[in-house]
Amino acid sequence: MSTLTERYVHEVVRRIPGDQRAEVADELHATIADTVEARGTPQAERDVLAEMGDPIRLAARYADRPLTLIGPELYPAYLRLMAVLLAAVLPLTVAAAVALDVLDHDDAGSAIGTGIGTLFAVGAQLVTWPTVVFALVERSRRSAALAAPWTPDDLPPSGGPSGGGTAGACASAAWNALLVALIVWQHTARPYRTDGGERVEVLLWSGWMGPIVAGLAGMALLELVRVAAGGWSLRLATAYAAAGAVFALPLAWILYRHEFFDPAFLADVTVAPAFYTVTALGVLAVTAGDVFRRFRRAV
Repeated sequence: MSTLTERYVHEVVRRIPGDQRAEVADELHATIADTVEARGTPQAERDVLAEMGDPIRLAARYADRPLTLIGPELYPAYLRLMAVLLAAVLPLTVAAAVALDVLDHDDAGSAIGTGIGTLFAVGAQLVTWPTVVFALVERSRRSAALAAPWTPDDLPPSGGPSGGGTAGACASAAWNALLVALIVWQHTARPYRTDGGERVEVLLWSGWMGPIVAGLAGMALLELVRVAAGGWSLRLATAYAAAGAVFALPLAWILYRHEFFDPAFLADVTVAPAFYTVTALGVLAVTAGDVFRRFRRAV
């Protein structure tokens, strides 16, 4: 049996109850092999797997588990996003919050409380907002048309994480959301303590910081919409370009003017002038590259 078929069967059976897996695996192997043999074309295996559809939906039918949370068209993408957010982003955020609390208070009880509070607060946000986005997209009249058909190219390698670009989009959305959270947190918590004992923020919260945060949030939101839609369209790519401009241009400007860090922080820390130029050019180049790639995928 080919690796492609094995990967497909693995993705199906790992989502159904254990007592059904052997029987379902044998049935799938037999069905795929017989159909491929009957067609006898070089592309027969890929065609057969594509016709069988997304393994998440097929597993739900075998397990008699209707996909009603979001809807059958978008639920597989939603499930994969939740796996990334709750298995990777949430633990990382909790660990960072606990570490910062330990450094700040040096108290185990305070760190535990911070960890529990962050777990529930951030976890609720990671579940709520992607669910709202997917629900809105699913309920729009275009949801069926936007959901790209599943192909064998979407199979993860050797039963690994989901492919097809979904994992990358989820990681990008999670990264941008984490940056937003860190920027807002350092503004409210003022984590740096000067030699005089005063608590200050690291990044200067000027009038330009609002657009920067809004742009990052918009980029994260559009990545989630892209996952729900199954791919980039010209409209989504244009919106992403606008969000990228709202983020990158003000950031490059405050870097150019050396207004990125809080003056009280700079009184204790020396930053080389080259840092501002290199970072500003890097932000513009990376953002432009991201926008270009999204337009290329949309056409």
